[in-house]
Amino acid sequence: MKRSARDPVTSRPALLGAVVLLALTSASVAAADDGRGPLEVTVTAPAGARTARVGALFGADGAGRPERDHFCTASVVHSPGRDLLVTAAHCVTRTGGKLFFAPGYRDGRAPYGMWPVEARVLPGRWTAERDEDSDVAFAHVGEVDGRRLEDVVGANRFTTGTATGASAVTVLGLPDARETPVMCTDRPVARGRTQQRVRCPGFTGGTSGSPWVNGSGQLVGVLGGHERGGSTADVSYSVVLGSAAAALYRTAAGS
Repeated sequence: MKRSARDPVTSRPALLGAVVLLALTSASVAAADDGRGPLEVTVTAPAGARTARVGALFGADGAGRPERDHFCTASVVHSPGRDLLVTAAHCVTRTGGKLFFAPGYRDGRAPYGMWPVEARVLPGRWTAERDEDSDVAFAHVGEVDGRRLEDVVGANRFTTGTATGASAVTVLGLPDARETPVMCTDRPVARGRTQQRVRCPGFTGGTSGSPWVNGSGQLVGVLGGHERGGSTADVSYSVVLGSAAAALYRTAAGS
């Protein structure tokens, strides 16, 4: 399972081990970020507009301040309130305490600030039975210095009903053993009717909740689902975003 290294339950490897993050040319990195090849190659994600929308989740210490260590990934999706995150449901139910989101987190810094999570929107089937086909959740964050999150970093478009594998996707996440984000592009394949998977090395603990974004800027997957994202660092899963995910988004967005 792609749990945090701090989770007491057995987790997938927290370190990258033998995986080498390849240094690609800027042209190759740009191609991967656009949802095209090279496939199945994990690299350090460059700073930019797209990576600013993705960040790390942090718990709170006894004084209500963000803890030092991050444990999951989340990303900004468009909503009328311009304050909405999407992540894996198991990320926001691992603790009932206060959470913070750091968009664009890199090298131990939160360049766009720490945004407090004020409300969580979870599927009923996840809340009732931890159903792996419902491992998607939304969260609203509060304003920081009078500004709304989407106005600061932008957002991807949460998109349901796309055919699995219709296009390649770029997965971007923050392993909890690293202080820089990683990304990889692959074409998803189906695992039954309700799950999809990609083959990307080095997506270890902390990458749960990572967005799967196609070349059109549509978020079509969220790392989680089967085995809470996968039992190895090389294969990652997502719930197929269908009618249930669409209904949950409408509830969260108030539309």
